[in-house]
Amino acid sequence: MNTINWKSILLIACFSWAGCHTASSQIGDTLTLQTCLDIGLQNNYSLRIAHNEQQISANNATLGNAGYLPTLDLSGSYRTTVDNTNTTLRSTGEVNSDTNVFDQTLNAGISLNWTIFDGFNISTNYKKLKELEVQGETNTRIAIEDFVAGLTAEYYNYIQQHIRLSNFEYAVKLSAERLRIVEERYRIGNFSGLDYQQARVDYNADRANFLKQQEALQSSNINLNEWMAIPQIDAPVCLKDTFIILGNQLNFNALLEGMLATNSSLLKAEQNTTLAQMDYKKVLSRNYPYINLNAGYGYTFNKYDINVNSRRNNFGFNGGVTVGFNIFDGNRRREKQNANITIRNKQLQRAELEQALRADLSNLWQSYLNNLKLVALERQNLVTAKDNYSIAMERYLLGDLSGIEMREAQKSLLDAEERLLSAEYNTKLCEISLQLISGNVLSYLQ
Repeated sequence: MNTINWKSILLIACFSWAGCHTASSQIGDTLTLQTCLDIGLQNNYSLRIAHNEQQISANNATLGNAGYLPTLDLSGSYRTTVDNTNTTLRSTGEVNSDTNVFDQTLNAGISLNWTIFDGFNISTNYKKLKELEVQGETNTRIAIEDFVAGLTAEYYNYIQQHIRLSNFEYAVKLSAERLRIVEERYRIGNFSGLDYQQARVDYNADRANFLKQQEALQSSNINLNEWMAIPQIDAPVCLKDTFIILGNQLNFNALLEGMLATNSSLLKAEQNTTLAQMDYKKVLSRNYPYINLNAGYGYTFNKYDINVNSRRNNFGFNGGVTVGFNIFDGNRRREKQNANITIRNKQLQRAELEQALRADLSNLWQSYLNNLKLVALERQNLVTAKDNYSIAMERYLLGDLSGIEMREAQKSLLDAEERLLSAEYNTKLCEISLQLISGNVLSYLQ
């Protein structure tokens, strides 16, 4: 099994905006699957959003956001009062009145607060943030893998629709030739008017199928441009490949091994279990004491209007250490139980996901093998159908075959072509799905 450095692929997505002008110039060229994927990696909106989300989780994974670093605050304030006061002397009972007493206070200072220890909560916070950063990369990888699988499937769907259009075009030519022969023989009296009308009906039916197939091809063209985020959504696409390329036959054991080791969804499920375990540790951190350090330096200026002192200045250092222990908060036991249950649920979800992936892998593998057999069988049937049509045309030209029988021979040929095309496309879809589930879908980028 090919190994893919998916971190390199993530770097491609990181610079998605850099290639928009390149994509617009390449769309007029003949495109390979590799070129389409490169354009899509540069432009696709979902990938760009996934990268931005990954960048957010990376920005959050810092020591300061976890609580390791102290906080430093600079503050200042100014306060003034204007009062009217009445003062009664106890000894004489004399009342002194002062009006518009104007007092002022100015404060300025810098303070530092630092949590030295809080029961390993800070260290657990930091580990959780780093794990979320890794999960952000996993989410981007999932987005890229889904994109590669989706665009590759649409790429070969376009080829399928193009081949089908060619088959319908060929059917129209065969019907036109039959109509020409019938028309000539009808004019000289060898064929009846019924034969002529039936030939025309069949010809028109084939033309109708051809027109409908043109619509299906254009729809696939638009879908392909949408995957690549081409601004001109209906711009014509010209692909280099003209037939569906089936890769080398896959190996089930290698696919299973790759799925268990590198499947993105499984990796994310394991990360979710790790995050749940960290939440459990955060609850347990309350069982430990906490230590906070605070320090500051400040300046205070007071100006009094009628006080004994007219003004006063204070400036200096202050500091202290706080040690505490939470004895009871009423919720610790419940939160501990719930966190433990959450861990078990995440483990069960991971096991359930693995079982579902194993089932999907087995089903896809059986379908893949069956479609490979169908491809081989339909290729033989197509050869036989072509020979049968050649013989039928010779007999038809000699007058030994009716128009209905000739139409059946033609229909058998078209059906054989359609069955082969469907078998090849279905095989390719199975191949893409197997590569996706095994974590090896990025091999299409090579």
